[in-house]
Amino acid sequence: MYRCPLCHQPLNRQDLSWRCANSHCFDFAKEGYVNLLPVQNKHSKNPGDNAQMMQARRAFLDAGYYQPLSDQINKLLSQHLTASAKLLDIGCGEGYYTARLSDALNAKQAQIWGLDISKTAIRYAAKRYSAINFSVASAYDLPFADQSFDAITRIYAPSLSTEIERVLKHQAWLLTVQPAAHHLFELKQAIYQTPRLHDDLAENLPGLVLRQQQNLSYAIELKQPQDTLNLLNMTPFAWKLTEAHKLQLTERLSKVSLDFTIRLYQKPTP
Repeated sequence: MYRCPLCHQPLNRQDLSWRCANSHCFDFAKEGYVNLLPVQNKHSKNPGDNAQMMQARRAFLDAGYYQPLSDQINKLLSQHLTASAKLLDIGCGEGYYTARLSDALNAKQAQIWGLDISKTAIRYAAKRYSAINFSVASAYDLPFADQSFDAITRIYAPSLSTEIERVLKHQAWLLTVQPAAHHLFELKQAIYQTPRLHDDLAENLPGLVLRQQQNLSYAIELKQPQDTLNLLNMTPFAWKLTEAHKLQLTERLSKVSLDFTIRLYQKPTP
């Protein structure tokens, strides 16, 4: 499945490494993932979410607040995937959605890959979910062969549409999730004088056809101040707020609207 991120030749497994015909070699980490993000392709020393954001997201997701979204993703894909399907989760982070999807598709004997640019997140994901194939890599240069996957999930993650189209098989699926208009609106109201709604326009994805679109909206009651703090620290709002401001928000904010747009695209046969 993997291809070399340096020369795009197929990677073959040799013991605890992946190696291509040009002798580029990528070793498995002790946690079980492979790092396919060459140093020269990094834009910073540690790209992606830092440890604080990853830990906050892990705790918030483990508390179950986003489980209805995960359940809906699993339901949609289960309807369209056949036995032994191969699926890639782009921007998988610490692996919450990836692992729940793997469990949901277990009866179909699906094979799951998870990819993220954050080594911190992938290290944790691989250690916790050993049955999934995790890699550190760029979503703008996917380290996979052409037409490898029956489905791709992309939850919030940025990516390159031509790369997604390249690695999808014909008749395969792309499921995307993005914030809908009123997502976290109460949080925005607490931060900004004039909060704006999210732009909910569908992307133009050349080579893919939009087959289905639905919204999922519900309110959550934050059970304790730490949950509010975790929510703040897992979002881009974390960069805009001082620690004192975050603590103030934990005292004021107890109910938040979650609002998602889920879209299902398909790559047609030429």
